[in-house]
Amino acid sequence: MVQGIEHVAVVSKDTANLKDWYMEMYGGRVVYDNGKGTYFLQFPDGSMIEFVMAAEDKVSDAEKMAGIRHLAFAVSPKSFDEIVAKLKADDRVEEVHDVSENAAGLKTYWYRDIEGNYSHLIYRPEPLI
Repeated sequence: MVQGIEHVAVVSKDTANLKDWYMEMYGGRVVYDNGKGTYFLQFPDGSMIEFVMAAEDKVSDAEKMAGIRHLAFAVSPKSFDEIVAKLKADDRVEEVHDVSENAAGLKTYWYRDIEGNYSHLIYRPEPLI
């Protein structure tokens, strides 16, 4: 039986730079560095992002094509506002949708990271489950 999602992989043109940017924005710590451009960044809850070098010259190698659909970062209400301010201050970040909040208090902020990957911050006052 599957126990959860250990990590999500982001295929990148410059894994060191992208890993450093994610650490600057969200914290976390590098728990794996193979010396060849693959890194695992771990967050306090144990979840991880793997950064893998892109091989865009191999169209048939779909696992190595750059891009993801989106990452959603769960944050506290205080962290939400702080991170949104950091993202808005970074001119390399493209805002997709400004902060929205529904009647139940769920807040989101959509953006593209420094390599154009879609991500969003999410604050849920009540967990889905």
